[in-house]
Amino acid sequence: VQLQASGGGLVQAGGSLGLSCAASGRTFSNYAMGWFRQAPGKEREFVLSISSSGSLTSIADSVKGRFTISRDNAKKMVYLQMNSLKPEDTAVYYCAADRYAGYWPPRDFGSWGQGTQVTVSS
Repeated sequence: VQLQASGGGLVQAGGSLGLSCAASGRTFSNYAMGWFRQAPGKEREFVLSISSSGSLTSIADSVKGRFTISRDNAKKMVYLQMNSLKPEDTAVYYCAADRYAGYWPPRDFGSWGQGTQVTVSS
C-alpha cells in the first residue's frame, strides 16, 4: 500500500491541526491504520491507531483527550485531529498501515507514508 500524509504546518500552542493520510494500492478497509511521530533526536513513537472498521482505537497517554483518529474507508483516508497542541507535539508525523488484514491490535505496521512536519510554537 502507498500512503501519502498531508496537513502539517506551524501552529501556536493551544491551537488545532488536522492531518490526512491517503491510501492506495490494496483493500484499505481490511487493515488497521496508525499515526506515529518522530521528534528531532528522538525515537519514533506511537500516537494512535484505529481498527479496520474504525470501531476500535488505541491512543498514547501523551495525547489522550487531545488527539483523535478516524477513517473513511470509502475514500481510503485516515485522519488525525490534534487539539490543544503543545510544543512537545512538534515532530514529523507518519501514517502507517498494518501488514496483515483483520488484526486488532495491529500486528505489524509495515507500510509507511513519507511524513508531514508539525511544529507547535510556544
